[in-house]
Amino acid sequence: MLELVQKGNKIYAEDESTVSILKKGFYGTEFDKKLFLSEIEALYLMDSRNAECKSDAGKVSLFDFFSRFSKKSKFIARYFAYKDWRDRGLVAELPDKSYKEPLESPVKKYPSQEIELPKFKVHGTFFKSDLTTLIKEENEGKELYEKYWFGQYGAYKAADRGQLNKLDIYETIYLANKGTLILNDIKKEEVEAIATKRHKDFSSLYSVYEDWRNKGYVIKTGFKFGTNFRVYFPGARPSTGSGKDWTHSKHVIHVFPKNSRLLISEWARAIRVAHSVKKTFLLAVPGSQAKSSAKLDFVLYHRHGGEADNPSNYPPHFAMLALGEEEYLGGSDLAAALQETARRKLELLLAIVDRETSVTYYIVRRIILPKSPQEYYEIDWLQP
Repeated sequence: MLELVQKGNKIYAEDESTVSILKKGFYGTEFDKKLFLSEIEALYLMDSRNAECKSDAGKVSLFDFFSRFSKKSKFIARYFAYKDWRDRGLVAELPDKSYKEPLESPVKKYPSQEIELPKFKVHGTFFKSDLTTLIKEENEGKELYEKYWFGQYGAYKAADRGQLNKLDIYETIYLANKGTLILNDIKKEEVEAIATKRHKDFSSLYSVYEDWRNKGYVIKTGFKFGTNFRVYFPGARPSTGSGKDWTHSKHVIHVFPKNSRLLISEWARAIRVAHSVKKTFLLAVPGSQAKSSAKLDFVLYHRHGGEADNPSNYPPHFAMLALGEEEYLGGSDLAAALQETARRKLELLLAIVDRETSVTYYIVRRIILPKSPQEYYEIDWLQP
């Protein structure tokens, strides 16, 4: 039987057998022949390892111990994320505990090339309500689509069914800024004002669109996949003519400005939709960093060659941010967690705890887009 002692706000083990067992399991911090435990560790041992906890008033019940933390922020999410990781035979520790530091921060580099733009100019009429521009010149409009993949000529996946090229709002402003598009009936500044009034985050969305386009990528709507944009790597072209396969994107981008907030269940749903159609989910976090109180919940040890890692043989692999299904996550909170994770040279793992206390994990990897001022990350589902 594991024996724990509660003295005020401190919880520890002093029984020699209990201390020995818990040290082998990498629980607690030893000091003055006692092993001090966090409340999360103590609860886990009582809940899953049948440990008994005693105070001066007698035996401490698991329910009463849990109830002490009912006012703590996201305590249930933190506990069940920790419990799930430990139940898998893996080690999780508080982030302020000392550990071997990894040698380098894991990042993924994306290619970049200078964008090719047409030498000709086109004229367009802007439709305010639809945030769409129609190109006047048929031949140039067709070439703008087929060679440079701006707009949609004819119909979607059927360029031969129609004679007009239609630019979305991002393409309209981008080509107007580059001098390729001349608007017949409205000034570019008016178009930007209309778009900003329609969508409060438009400036952030456009900054991401412009960043990727400038580096040779093709950026189109991600509406069908529950995201802001879908992405094609440099050199991509649409199919033209009957009998040719349509070019499919392999990546989608969701823009999560630092000044915004989003319900976790909606955010996770967008990731799941992207993964269900076999697309890599990219997250853009634009904007200035605001103050944030977000903190990492745990550092996590994973596996090498099928064997579980621990603090004696490997450094930790992940930093965990535990979140509940009903929680709102702020862009600044996520950015702060990502920055702290990068400082520790770890990868961020989001642990989403649903209403049934089931845990879903998403790994967040930083992307290096050459000469980009923005922050980008790949998010992928992880089965520990």
